[in-house]
Amino acid sequence: MLLTALAVGVCLVLPNNATVIDSFRAPACERCAGNRGLELAVSEGSDVVAGLRGTVSFAGAVGGRNYVVVRSLVNTEVRVTYGGLAATSVQRGDVVARGDRIGVAQTTMHLGVRIGEQYVDPVHMTGVAVRPRYRIALGARPQRSCLG
Repeated sequence: MLLTALAVGVCLVLPNNATVIDSFRAPACERCAGNRGLELAVSEGSDVVAGLRGTVSFAGAVGGRNYVVVRSLVNTEVRVTYGGLAATSVQRGDVVARGDRIGVAQTTMHLGVRIGEQYVDPVHMTGVAVRPRYRIALGARPQRSCLG
């Protein structure tokens, strides 16, 4: 897991007090079924914060759901998608630091990571082992196991 974070030079901090309710499942092909990120149960109305330093490349609604996409400043091939937000508080072009508020959570949210056009398991960007369907305080203490 740590190798992915080191290989791309980016360490992602996952949301605080989230429960993984559906883990990453790589699709067998570009249009095949899978889960291209993590589905997280979070506290409704809580702040959603950037898990890395980057530039907002998209903030808005797609299919009636709010999304924010942040492109890493350390490695521009890395993009993190935060989906299913109740509201966004950033706009395209904004530069965010790790921990900056980017939106407000509903009861669940999607967190996805792409390196270039390849979807990767967000957990592999943290250096933290995560098991689905267990209460895990993700990011409760900033993870320093990657690069920070």
